[in-house]
Amino acid sequence: MTAPFDAALIVAFGGPQGMADVRPFLANVVRGRRVPPERLDEVAGHYVRFEGVSPLTAITMAQARGLEDRLNARGLRLPVFVGMRNWHPYLADTLAGMAARGIRRAIGFVMAPHRSFSSCTQYRQNVVDARCVLASRGLPDVQVTYVGDWHSHPKFIEANRDHLLAAVARLPERLRGRTRVVFTAHSLPASMPGADLYRAQVTESARHVAGAAGLSDWAVAFQSRSGRPEDPWLGPDVCDYLRATAGQVAAVALVPIGFVADHIEVLYDLDCEAAEVCHDAGLPMVRAQAVNDNPLFLDMAADLVAAVCRQYRSGRPLPIVR
Repeated sequence: MTAPFDAALIVAFGGPQGMADVRPFLANVVRGRRVPPERLDEVAGHYVRFEGVSPLTAITMAQARGLEDRLNARGLRLPVFVGMRNWHPYLADTLAGMAARGIRRAIGFVMAPHRSFSSCTQYRQNVVDARCVLASRGLPDVQVTYVGDWHSHPKFIEANRDHLLAAVARLPERLRGRTRVVFTAHSLPASMPGADLYRAQVTESARHVAGAAGLSDWAVAFQSRSGRPEDPWLGPDVCDYLRATAGQVAAVALVPIGFVADHIEVLYDLDCEAAEVCHDAGLPMVRAQAVNDNPLFLDMAADLVAAVCRQYRSGRPLPIVR
């Protein structure tokens, strides 16, 4: 059933693994973008607060192991590799290692639940660029066929629901029925191609999770904007939203629906910055975990990879000629 595929490839953002990595990592992140130097210094400070180590790499590796275990249990003997956009293991190095092992066709899983240029499109272009590096080194190509959209997949929704309910349960009982759920995702420039679709998919995910949790008071806000202040980005900003609504709600539960790992942007922007806003406003706050290596999320990933295997079991996917 695995034919015509040899492996699965998880594509993720990457993160520094020590203080010496922070500045080079951020240089990779902002390459080609108009990010003010003072904003770069500010973000570097976020990483310093966590000794320069992003949990993203360890979480992504755990996700890869969980996916491979589930594929093996289904009889799909597909090794799972991890390639990062901005830090080790870089995509080009991962694909080079795959090529050296004789892998020629892989199923790609991008660790971004909602479509936008900076997530799905750019990640796929990163893979194309990595394949060009293989060609420049005289190495065999590794073709990549991607799983479909999963922002509304029932198991993605269930995993987020479970984490949301666990967070709400940490509030005093008298507040639980009066808690507003605030779903967050990474902000994007409003002019970016696909920004409207991105917002729509984030909102769709939020609506499904809130419904599955039986919670009707919810909103969507955005976080982690990094562009020039004068450029319009998707909003409202989560901290601005919390300040504006602090006197209107009894408590809030933040859900990072746009992220699949508790990495620095979640840990700092929500657990530190947003939490400080809530503390100053006297607003009780809890934060749900991202899906991380929740078994439901990994089951979903295995479902999606298996679906691609079934789709192409009668023949190899044809490459797109541009």
